[in-house]
Amino acid sequence: MIKKIALISYKYRLTVVIIWLCLLGGAAVWAHFAGNGFATNFRLNGTDSQAASDLLSSRFPSEAGSTGDIVFKASGGIYAPQTRQEIQTLLSRVSNVSQVSSIESPYGQQNLDQVSLNGEIAYAVVQFNSSLTAVTDQTINSIQTLSDQASNPNLEIELGSGVFSNFRPQLTSEAIGITAAIIILLIVFGSIIAAGLPIFNALVGIGIGVSLVELLAHLIALPSFSTQLGAMLGIGVGIDYTLLIVTRYRQGLSRNLDPKAAVLAAMDTAGRSVLFAGIAVVISLLGMLISGVNFIQGLGIASAVVVCITMLASITLLPAVLSFIGRKIDHLKLRKIIDKPSDSERYWYRWSIFIQKRPIRVLVIGFAILVILAIPLLSIRLGSSDSSNQPTSSTNRRAYDLISEGFGVGTNGPLLIAAAINQPNPLYRTYLHALTESLRATPGVASVSPAQINRSADAAIIQVIPTTSPEAVQTTDLINQIRDSVIPNTTNGTGITVHVGGVTATYSDLSNLLQKRLAIFISAVLGLSFILLLLVFRSVVIPIKAVVMNIFSIGAAYGVLVAVFQWGWLKSIVGIGQGGPIDSYVPMIMFAVLFGLSMDYEVFLISRIKEEYGLTSNNSQAVARGLTHTARVISAAALIMVTVFASFVITDFRILKEFGLGLAVAILIDATVVRLAMVPAAMEILGKANWWLPRWLEWLPKVRIGRD
Repeated sequence: MIKKIALISYKYRLTVVIIWLCLLGGAAVWAHFAGNGFATNFRLNGTDSQAASDLLSSRFPSEAGSTGDIVFKASGGIYAPQTRQEIQTLLSRVSNVSQVSSIESPYGQQNLDQVSLNGEIAYAVVQFNSSLTAVTDQTINSIQTLSDQASNPNLEIELGSGVFSNFRPQLTSEAIGITAAIIILLIVFGSIIAAGLPIFNALVGIGIGVSLVELLAHLIALPSFSTQLGAMLGIGVGIDYTLLIVTRYRQGLSRNLDPKAAVLAAMDTAGRSVLFAGIAVVISLLGMLISGVNFIQGLGIASAVVVCITMLASITLLPAVLSFIGRKIDHLKLRKIIDKPSDSERYWYRWSIFIQKRPIRVLVIGFAILVILAIPLLSIRLGSSDSSNQPTSSTNRRAYDLISEGFGVGTNGPLLIAAAINQPNPLYRTYLHALTESLRATPGVASVSPAQINRSADAAIIQVIPTTSPEAVQTTDLINQIRDSVIPNTTNGTGITVHVGGVTATYSDLSNLLQKRLAIFISAVLGLSFILLLLVFRSVVIPIKAVVMNIFSIGAAYGVLVAVFQWGWLKSIVGIGQGGPIDSYVPMIMFAVLFGLSMDYEVFLISRIKEEYGLTSNNSQAVARGLTHTARVISAAALIMVTVFASFVITDFRILKEFGLGLAVAILIDATVVRLAMVPAAMEILGKANWWLPRWLEWLPKVRIGRD
């Protein structure tokens, strides 16, 4: 089928190119006029925090929306006449911004606790009529603009917590990743035209894919960084897939094939690998549907869409473009900065012989490296990082520090106690007062507000300020203690149902939910990977080896994440404020992405080794030749992916930093320590056992992903 698709793309090349360009322009225009749709609420069904949110939505709608703080620091004091006028003017203007329902001013008689004891720091609570993720970028940007305009040397104004921490990062690092990829491709191909093809193909793919993600945001729950993650994956796999196909095309031309025959040969070999690898990545990403969290499910769907579009561009648009270029693909050469492929192959052949002479030693050293890197994983703590992890250049970090200075660190993450008064009872105020006193007496609680009762007298809110930061493990312990003992001991038999909500409690519940689903998710991905490799290579040993090595390589990447983002190693280089928990959904998403991507290198290397084994029936010779013919492309493709992923470390968004560093480290380890060292060593040790398939599995269908 893939060869037929390539033939159609080659024959109707102009039509294919026009269709893709029209799709690119049409999707971009549609997404532009559709507007920003990253305003979708996410739900954690079955959790206590979701029950609190639902209760507030139905019985306390004025408090159901999200909040954000505008923090002030005045050297002359908040109550200085001019400062007071400037702050009140700003709050008046903010109250007119779309989605703002009310503002609790620090000058209100009931809000005196919003001013620090020294009178220099204060904060206003902006109440929105929408949930945390439903407040649009336009609203946040409008408030940011008003705050910037009101700031002066005597009055510092910062935005922090809640909504203002939920910003959508801008596309800033993609250009760096693409620039690095261009340089690597120029070195690999030595031709401007050949190097430009992967970039062109990737840009078309991610252009359409990212536009579709923005449109999907109007239909499903998506986090604000969906486009950045999609672009990261699209650039990486788009360039990677095109690199494989273009390399095979150039090899065909070097064997004196005409351009049409070279295209068909490349698509019938490398194109099949690209199709299989793309399907593997898409299936792995869709594994996130198991998470049970709608915004993570949406992220999996969105990422899969980008990868799918990029893969389709590689097997349809690329053959059409190659048909126009023909033998000119090596024009505009840069001979002086590249080595000849034959020189590279001689090097990799010597490397293969080196490994095969000492396979046990190489395998032991490889596993030792992976285990050492994975050691920090033993102390991993999943949670939700707060603004203290951001660099001091961020307004969220500065607001966090001001709140901590003036009111205590726990004020940055208050807990909302939502109480449902289920039946009329004249003693309900007494019960609520008893609950308030019990909360106030709980260790780890800094302060408790009086119960605020709604007009219908069927619901109440109590705000609890912890003594510790939102991301601290003590805060999580406090939430569990309140739920497990304080609330039951105080409210049993009173007819009052109480839930603990708020942003901090929501992220705690998210972490707990994902930890419960993580084992199921990993098992599903591992099982699927085993089945796919079993079908392709008709071997039981190779899938087992691949799964084991992938687990170790991903574990090593997780270990690096813990060392950097949790322990704080190299924090100044990476650009984080301090160590904190690993964001709870990062491991799940990373696992899905990496297992899909590792399939690419596994298939590319093992299929060539299997091809050589079929010709010679000599395992050692097949491993040596297979590695010789594929190592150059694998190392180049991996280097491109590593640079693209690593470029996202420079963003100001911690989650993208985690993804960028984790994916870059994992690909680097997978393509060097694992694919180019441990896999050849293991296959040398196993010998003919590599290709063992029990007779009772002979019925399995044959999936051809071969190379000429």
